[in-house]
Amino acid sequence: MSSAKSNPPTPSEADLRPSGLKPAEHDEATAVSIEREELAVVSDPRGPIAEQFRSLRNSITALNRDGGSHTIVMTSAVAGEGKTVATLNLAFALAEMPGTQVLVIDGDLHGPAVESYLELPRRQGLTEILSGDLPMERGVRRTAVERVSVMGPGTLPLNPSELLGSDRMRALLNELKQRFTYVLIDTPAVTQVSDASLLGSKVDGIVLVVRLGKTPRHEVEQTYNNLEALGGNILGTCLTGA
Repeated sequence: MSSAKSNPPTPSEADLRPSGLKPAEHDEATAVSIEREELAVVSDPRGPIAEQFRSLRNSITALNRDGGSHTIVMTSAVAGEGKTVATLNLAFALAEMPGTQVLVIDGDLHGPAVESYLELPRRQGLTEILSGDLPMERGVRRTAVERVSVMGPGTLPLNPSELLGSDRMRALLNELKQRFTYVLIDTPAVTQVSDASLLGSKVDGIVLVVRLGKTPRHEVEQTYNNLEALGGNILGTCLTGA
């Protein structure tokens, strides 16, 4: 899998304040066009990177033999592998299939980047939903790409692992599977925090993002073994930077 190398947008200090986020307004995100070059499936749909993400999509859908709704964690061994870019490009590629509804959840409650890549304002999201302060419907925003929706992280909590490992998270994923064909969850690197490992046992599959020439082989192997030992179903790897 090939992907352009990029640096994620840096959230402003105001974005990361512990309070003050508002609920999203109805369909506000649909008016914001997708323009970042790294999101190649939209910015360069006929290019080689877009085609590689379609190949990844085809591999994932081939594993989905029952055709049911699936939840997938996107993670990496270390930071800087390009997992957010990979998550969004895969979402756009999946949504090209007729009748497929895709939700991207920013489950990185330490350094979220999904809303920044989509140039969307920070809004209440996953944290408020899991805390019972926001109805699930208010935390889901349709984007400018047809059949792709996004759920931001919301207010960054003091206890990310506690929230992501809760029964409420499992119940939320089950509810979202009733509405979406694929739910992709962008999570932090496995070697940094335990969040991806906690979520890995709650979802249908895990895609491990690896940057060519950057990620030490032993880190990838250790991450793979750790995820499997905790009950994760690893679907495969997505190679970026090739």
